[in-house]
Amino acid sequence: MMDKIKLIYPIIVEGKYDKIKIESIFETPVITTEGFGIFKNVEKRALIKKLCDKSPVIVLTDSDRAGKVIRSHLSSLVPPDRAIQVYVPQLEGKERRKDAPSADGYLGVEGLNREILIRVLSPYAGEPGQTGFSYREITTREMYELGLTGHSDSALKRDRLCKQIGLPEHMTAKAFRKALGLLMGPDELRKMLQE
Repeated sequence: MMDKIKLIYPIIVEGKYDKIKIESIFETPVITTEGFGIFKNVEKRALIKKLCDKSPVIVLTDSDRAGKVIRSHLSSLVPPDRAIQVYVPQLEGKERRKDAPSADGYLGVEGLNREILIRVLSPYAGEPGQTGFSYREITTREMYELGLTGHSDSALKRDRLCKQIGLPEHMTAKAFRKALGLLMGPDELRKMLQE
């Protein structure tokens, strides 16, 4: 098994299979738009906006028409100076897991070979922290110890914290935990809760 290449920025991709592909090659946080789901998912939109306050993000969508629509929509969420637009070549074909090619007949990110993805993303390789971005997901146990899950007032605490951070209220505990892992570390979270 090859070592993963560390990227210094998080990546936004379209779907879970794109995420699986990227995570098999690179070490970095990967956020999915859930395809066109990004148009309606308030939590995901807020997370992307807040993440851009902390770090530039790589936008990597498929080279088909749907990918262009999603990329265009992301430009309304990600300020131009925080978006690193990475494009993949338009290669005809179909992904192994699919019975037929996509509507446009091009391979998506998930169908591209390792060498192509390394070529387009290698300019952003390095050690985490070089740009000030670091990532460590907050554990379920830490969430419990901080009173953010498993207690009668946990939902209320999460909502207060969401408001303070600038995330939408009523996020699920799981979505909230993932967002916190991208936006701050456990130490910063503890400090914020003490204040």
